[in-house]
Amino acid sequence: MDSALNNLDAAGFLQIWQHFDADDNGYIEGKELDAFFRHMMTKLGPADNITEEKVQQLKTRFMSAYDVTADGRLQIQELANMILPEDENFLLIFRREAPLDNSVEFMKIWRKYDADSSGYISAAELKGFLHDLFKHHKKDVSSDKLDEYTDAMMNIFDKNKDGRLDLNDLARILALQENFLLQFKIDANSLEERRRDFEKIFVHYDVSKTGALEGPEVDGFVKDMMELVRPSISGSELDQFRVVLLRHCDINKDGKIQRNELALCLGVKP
Repeated sequence: MDSALNNLDAAGFLQIWQHFDADDNGYIEGKELDAFFRHMMTKLGPADNITEEKVQQLKTRFMSAYDVTADGRLQIQELANMILPEDENFLLIFRREAPLDNSVEFMKIWRKYDADSSGYISAAELKGFLHDLFKHHKKDVSSDKLDEYTDAMMNIFDKNKDGRLDLNDLARILALQENFLLQFKIDANSLEERRRDFEKIFVHYDVSKTGALEGPEVDGFVKDMMELVRPSISGSELDQFRVVLLRHCDINKDGKIQRNELALCLGVKP
């Protein structure tokens, strides 16, 4: 974006992010956004030439190029793409060919890296996650750089500063898409509507196409279902809800939820 930022590293990027995300909500928006572009104009030229009109013009130009979600605010990956040099943009590893739009895939990642099943991702587990991501993208990263990126990610996404990441923190890192279940009407009137919705729901979570939900498929369904009433749940709470769901729905006690079992559990006769 500018020669003054050519030497920006992960730590410097973190400082910029924390300064302008003043309310710590994970976005730069509203007055924060104006302040950011006003700051960028001081980097690009003399401060006495800065006018509100020029700030808005710069904002419009860059938002049209970098606001991928077109929501009028900057997410952390969008800001990284804007100001981090390419060889320092460690957040590029989270760009996917397709969005992470299925909680089942998300829960596979969660289960793999919550290695001690504590319900949280520790700094060491996050480091392992980042190491595998860089390896997958065939990007060599030194041990010191990996430590730096791990620290930056913890500082950015560990919202309650307890030194570990919960389900919601990891969902923000991976830009998990909106809860799939939000599109369905809880009070669908006809049995036909409920059956149609049930089929869509079951197909979505039955990623393995076996006719039964198991492992991360159950996890993904539980996560989305519980977040309809509780927007934020912890890993340990998810495990508790999972046990309850299996107790009520797994009629044949095989550790899976068959299509007909889930239909009965949800009050939709197969």
